Amino acid sequence: MNGAESLVRTLLAGGIDTCFANPGTSEMHFVAALDRVPGMRCILGLAEGVVTGCADGYARMAGRPAATLLHCGPGLANGISNLHNARRASSPVVNIVGDHASFHGAFDPPLAADTESLARSVSYWVRTAASVRQVGADAAAAIQAARTPPGRIATLILPADHAWNEGGVPEPAMPVPKPPVPAFQRVDAVAQLLRRGEPTVMVLAGTALSEPGLAAAARVAAASGCELRAMTQVARMARGRGRPAVDRIPYAVDAAVASLAGFRHVVLVGAPRPVAFFAYPGKPSLVTHPEASFHELAHPGEDLVAALQGLAAEVRGQTPNGGGGVRGQTPNGTSGGSNWESAAAVRSLTPNDPVRSLTPNFAQLLARVLPENAVVVDESVSSGRGFFPPTFEAAPHDWLQITGGSIGYGFPCATGAAVGAPDRKVVCLQADGGGMYSLQALWTQARCDLDVVNVVFANRRYRILDGELKAVGAQPGPASSELFDLSRPDLDWVKLANGMGVEARRADTLDRLADVLGAAMRRRGPFLVEWAGA
Repeated sequence: MNGAESLVRTLLAGGIDTCFANPGTSEMHFVAALDRVPGMRCILGLAEGVVTGCADGYARMAGRPAATLLHCGPGLANGISNLHNARRASSPVVNIVGDHASFHGAFDPPLAADTESLARSVSYWVRTAASVRQVGADAAAAIQAARTPPGRIATLILPADHAWNEGGVPEPAMPVPKPPVPAFQRVDAVAQLLRRGEPTVMVLAGTALSEPGLAAAARVAAASGCELRAMTQVARMARGRGRPAVDRIPYAVDAAVASLAGFRHVVLVGAPRPVAFFAYPGKPSLVTHPEASFHELAHPGEDLVAALQGLAAEVRGQTPNGGGGVRGQTPNGTSGGSNWESAAAVRSLTPNDPVRSLTPNFAQLLARVLPENAVVVDESVSSGRGFFPPTFEAAPHDWLQITGGSIGYGFPCATGAAVGAPDRKVVCLQADGGGMYSLQALWTQARCDLDVVNVVFANRRYRILDGELKAVGAQPGPASSELFDLSRPDLDWVKLANGMGVEARRADTLDRLADVLGAAMRRRGPFLVEWAGA
């Protein structure tokens, strides 16, 4: 067999049966091998950023990597933006990047690039196959690297001649590393800290935000009085009725500093120290109290759930101290008094109440219509900063966010999430500016008949930049008015979606939005709602 066939067989042996692709000439033998070797689902993306964003969303929901197929260095470069987000989300991805034949690069053909350097900017593991016989072994190593906890990006560069030459050897799957349990000394040190009853917040990330992780964290908070926060951007978080209502650290630096000002101890559970997204004149980079001390319960690659369960066992039996705990929860983890003004309104609705009875607030509407076990993919940016509290008591769901801040993530991530979790409704909350970076993902949704409801917040502006301009101390003027504005002409999302094969409707009042969004949640298949009241 040739090298390309050994690669496909090795990917399948390693549990990779989905490939998001945008191939070119250098990948033709891989494409031909996909015809000869059954078992790989191939999904076309019309841009490499869609391909890599799909792989991110797939990994977050499936819990295992997909492969991407990218064309030479420029194709990889086009996909780096969403690989950056995937790296920040600890999503496992195996990139296969076709390259010029090993003898051809010396002639400096037009697509020649320093592909390894491009790959290293977003990859944990990078290798260029050195011979046809090495392709299978390299692919097995790439899969193992990608599945190394907490999840990594591995990039295998495949010269075309090593794909077409005979002599390929497929390799069996290599052992998948398991996340180690944190040292007891760290767990014990945090337990001793919590027993002191000093103002403490635990910052959660990764699998600490899974349902079992949150349950254990809530037990720690109930027993010790510490408070819980999620990172500002979460890769995946279990939320909704019956789950601890943990809020995020705010995005805006002043609000983030205010939310953490009262804590003198910060316990990190798979999370880095809370840092502002950007530097601002006269404002701190770390958003915690200047005298706060940091305590790491578990590293990102360790078993975060086991760490929290061990900590809960250590502090069990203590009574809450200082009125802390989980926001919106009583010590036993059930819903307690409201910490947000709209909670009572949402709870008071019965299944027969009309959606339009809600106050004019999109998040309340979403809480009302979100189906059981849905997946929410959030790139709403400025429109969605307040979405968490009003959706604490929505039906149980998972929430995925843009983790690296590189926009154009929402549509592709939702597309990949729908492939990775085909039995769940996916709801994509997409800012209009970011949506234009990866509009092509709608075509893939239509082609694969994926069950995604896309809500586009059509405020016709890079509205987040209005706040950023003020935050850095600059004044608005003609240039900012021109560069932040998305009108003249207005983007017509209904026509854009229709052009990609996706049915769409526009809503500019809450009544109309309630009707359109409610109907979309009850149907199956891709759909887009342009919310012009954003």
